[in-house]
Amino acid sequence: MDPIEIIRKFYPSDSKGYTILINHSTAVAEKAVKIAEKFNVDRNFIYEAAMLHDIGIFMTHAPKLGCYGKYPYIAHGYLGREILEKEGFPRHALVCERHTGVGITMDEIEKKGLPLPLREMTPQTLEEKIIAYADKFFSKEPNGSVRVRTVEEILEDLAKHGDEKVRIFREWVKFFEGTTL
Repeated sequence: MDPIEIIRKFYPSDSKGYTILINHSTAVAEKAVKIAEKFNVDRNFIYEAAMLHDIGIFMTHAPKLGCYGKYPYIAHGYLGREILEKEGFPRHALVCERHTGVGITMDEIEKKGLPLPLREMTPQTLEEKIIAYADKFFSKEPNGSVRVRTVEEILEDLAKHGDEKVRIFREWVKFFEGTTL
């Protein structure tokens, strides 16, 4: 499977959305594969899934990212899942749905009235957690560049969503980096 070939089915290669997606996904994939070297996991799958984790953004309304769809940005995960399931990649599809933040629980979806299907959207496998973790370190920028985020910035952002999100990310830092915050 060639993730770039799949991306090109949905993004014109000369579009702003394509440039932003490829640059962000490449940074995430590089970090995820580097982390994966420490574990007995399928690094090829991690590369592919990391490259495809945000494929659904074109269906969202995020003009700064060159995306003019009808859905809110938070929906890009489950939309990506639908795309990759249709493409025949159900395992990669789950990464799309489960990578947002440190995951979104069914309880959060219901209590906050999020515009998402009512189901658990939290990373379950080690591979899913590696990709979700790596994703937190790279922000998409409107000019196509990728901004590297610090652990402190990530924690500050996650704190807006509750102490449990911060706790999960701190555990990931300890597990993936071998350091305690």
